[in-house]
Amino acid sequence: MARYYEDFAIGDVYRSAVGRTITDTDNIWFTLLTHNTNQLHFNQAYAEKTPWKQMLVNSGLTLAIVGGLSVADVSENAVANLGWGDIHLDKPVFAGDTLWAESEVTEMRTSNSRPYAGIVSVRTRGVNQRAEVVIEFRRTVMVYREGHGEEDRAAPVTSEEWRV
Repeated sequence: MARYYEDFAIGDVYRSAVGRTITDTDNIWFTLLTHNTNQLHFNQAYAEKTPWKQMLVNSGLTLAIVGGLSVADVSENAVANLGWGDIHLDKPVFAGDTLWAESEVTEMRTSNSRPYAGIVSVRTRGVNQRAEVVIEFRRTVMVYREGHGEEDRAAPVTSEEWRV
């Protein structure tokens, strides 16, 4: 459900409807795309010599996936992300792990500069298939108020006739 500012309440907890399994390909592509040169993320022979004995998932990818999993619950109706902080990486993530997001609303206020929006702060965590918390962070989002922003997301309506 794409929430408007009025749909949030402090203390509400949202859990992602779907999980996302991370693959070796996801990890290697993200690592190379972001020019991360730590071999722990893309060199199996190197990673086997570390305490984990296998490649670690790039923590930037973990943040991106858990953040993405929380969009449907928190920021699908966002005007903008305003800030990210207090990122804690609690457990290592490996290819084959599946993550879900859980977000709790911690603060809310109407926007002083944009009357069509409100400010919502959440803390979000990523939980793996073993119910272990692997990442926690805070995020602040400017969200449309009810009755605003729909035109920005509306799909185009065609006047063309169906052909099939």
